[in-house]
Amino acid sequence: MRIALTGATGQLGRLVLEQLKTRVPATQIVALVRNLAKAEDLGVETRLADYNQPETLPGALAGVGTLLLISSSEVGQRTVQHRNVLEAAKQAGVQRVVYTSVLRADTSPLSLAVEHRATEADLKASELPFTILRNGWYTENHTAAILGTLATGAIYGSAGEGRFSPATRADFAEATARVLTEEGHVGQTYELAGDESYTLAELAAEISRQTGKTIPYHDLPMADYAAVLVKVGLPEGLAHAIASWDADAAAGALFDDGHQLSHLLGRPTTSLATAVGAALN
Repeated sequence: MRIALTGATGQLGRLVLEQLKTRVPATQIVALVRNLAKAEDLGVETRLADYNQPETLPGALAGVGTLLLISSSEVGQRTVQHRNVLEAAKQAGVQRVVYTSVLRADTSPLSLAVEHRATEADLKASELPFTILRNGWYTENHTAAILGTLATGAIYGSAGEGRFSPATRADFAEATARVLTEEGHVGQTYELAGDESYTLAELAAEISRQTGKTIPYHDLPMADYAAVLVKVGLPEGLAHAIASWDADAAAGALFDDGHQLSHLLGRPTTSLATAVGAALN
């Protein structure tokens, strides 16, 4: 039986796919995508599977034993999209679903958690064997903005002294591949976060250390931070969402010290210093 993954051309999906290739033959992997042209370089069988076209899904899942459902990027549509995939998985006889959720989805105040809670409930109600990977923040959510930070000379946010416990996409991808290919994970829900936590002021200090420039952190009220994001070109809705996530982080929503991710990996997660250095090079 094959391993299939949705979102295979996405940032996380591509990394999971490469990790899977080191663990199982490429012939056992199926990439489920909505745009076949974007998947020509994946090196595995690709199948059209559109969340918004449920009729494409049962056939795409034929012969699949384990399905990785990487959560959709279309916030506001994800509950229905994921439900379509789960219904098709049950119809196709999929034997296990691994779902990428969000850290402490059942209690998180993050606006992102609402749809994840709904999908987790749908997954449990489906009676399909499952594993839930509650992924914390990606380090890249911060490091991808480093060049812009250097241009403006400061980090702006609304996280106060709140601590983030992120890990790199590569860390999450490796752990996901392990869960997909190893025994003992059925029925488990993992809270996944990095070993190292930091405040945005500490992130600024690390960037300063590695660049030799003085990069301060400016903490702003949520509305003011959202206005800054709009000014640099973000859509207003996204700007307010990002600012709200910072405010949630200030209250501890993105901190975790359970070390479940490094336990799955069998090694420490990637350090902040390493991630910042990679973003600068």
